[in-house]
Amino acid sequence: MIKIKEPSVAGTFYPDNKEDLEKLIKIFKEQSKNTYEVKGRAVIVPHAGLVFSGRLSYEGISQLDSGIKNLFIIAPCHKTVFKGLALSNYNRWKTPLGNISVNKALYKELEKKYGAFYNDEAFEEEHSIEVLVPLIQTLFEEVNIIPILYGQENPEKIESIISEYYSDKENGFIISSDLSHFMSDKDARGLDGKTAAMIESGNLFGMKYEQACGSVGIAGLVGFANKNKFSLIRIDMTNSSAVNSDKSRVVGYGCWFLYEGDKNKFIKKYYSKFVTDLSRTILKSQFDKKPVTIHYPQVFDEAGACFITLEKGGKLRGCIGSIIAHRSLVADIVENTRNAAFNDYRFNPVEESEVKDLKISVSILTPPVKIEFEDEQDLLNKIVPKKDGIIIKDGKYQAVYLPSVWEELPDKKEFLNSLKIKAGLHEDYFSYSIQAFRFETIYIKE
Repeated sequence: MIKIKEPSVAGTFYPDNKEDLEKLIKIFKEQSKNTYEVKGRAVIVPHAGLVFSGRLSYEGISQLDSGIKNLFIIAPCHKTVFKGLALSNYNRWKTPLGNISVNKALYKELEKKYGAFYNDEAFEEEHSIEVLVPLIQTLFEEVNIIPILYGQENPEKIESIISEYYSDKENGFIISSDLSHFMSDKDARGLDGKTAAMIESGNLFGMKYEQACGSVGIAGLVGFANKNKFSLIRIDMTNSSAVNSDKSRVVGYGCWFLYEGDKNKFIKKYYSKFVTDLSRTILKSQFDKKPVTIHYPQVFDEAGACFITLEKGGKLRGCIGSIIAHRSLVADIVENTRNAAFNDYRFNPVEESEVKDLKISVSILTPPVKIEFEDEQDLLNKIVPKKDGIIIKDGKYQAVYLPSVWEELPDKKEFLNSLKIKAGLHEDYFSYSIQAFRFETIYIKE
């Protein structure tokens, strides 16, 4: 017998009649930014009432590959306390838009391999999956869902499920989670920004439940991304005050998609022209004295560190950058462009007549990683020419060379000696207090 799950939160979390629901989703479609041309097979989306978070959820689900046939929806349970993973006995879920089928074969596998169990009670009155179903029905013509609620569960279980089923390109994953709850708009933005930085860096150390109700699911996806060297790319962030203007008690919402590769390489592949155009626009604006309005994809709101290099006639004309990400990448590009042009102490400030002759290159850095070494020879043995950028630090002395310097100094010994001189040390200097860090860069040139 076919068992159909009737809507539990229609009329409260979303309209309970087809016409109104379709009108609301049409608004989401019209507001959609369609930011990224590349699609993915896993997203993090919010699950509040559609009027509050539906636009963001629509954006996230629309970022999923259209070839997906099975969608795992992994969500926290708000109403029932239990341990483990809960499944439902329903063959289909019903919304005002019609029915959508559950992949019962995959349910059986989850039951057998991961100890998931059937608990229909957990799904009654639960909104964290149901509010997403109308959006899935709108965006996919033929897809089955695999609704999974978790109670007390560890992220490794979620990570394991994603790892096992991700290899099949017909499988996709939705991690359902809101962010902060019932804080002031100011405090929520601060905490949600911290949560975003954790997700985007892949480092969730110290993450607390109040940062995201779906933190277990988020941690599972982040763990999977880390092991595969994938990236979580920001689609958008907002909170409930954007809809009701109440900034006293807001709920935060964030949306990310899983990119199968490195974030910096993603930026280079899809946004190289934007990066160099932005730098040149900022450079020109310093002479035009006109305010600049920048429209940019949300990935540039993620923390990033870059160096801006200006060349004229093949010679260096200015180079300033950040070693460690301490602000958004878009802000880092803007400020380092200004600093390279006007605040590099080695050169006079750039004049307006020079701008047309300048060539701009942008180096986006990976986070520095400390190199452990016993002595200078050990350090030299561990440095990888043409790949590593190197930072050395000893007390007040510090210097950095980008990987591009290997073109001028291909010998490791000469490279390190020159770096020591740049730091204000003698080329023969060595101390057991000296520290070294490596990083890599993605180069984007005009």
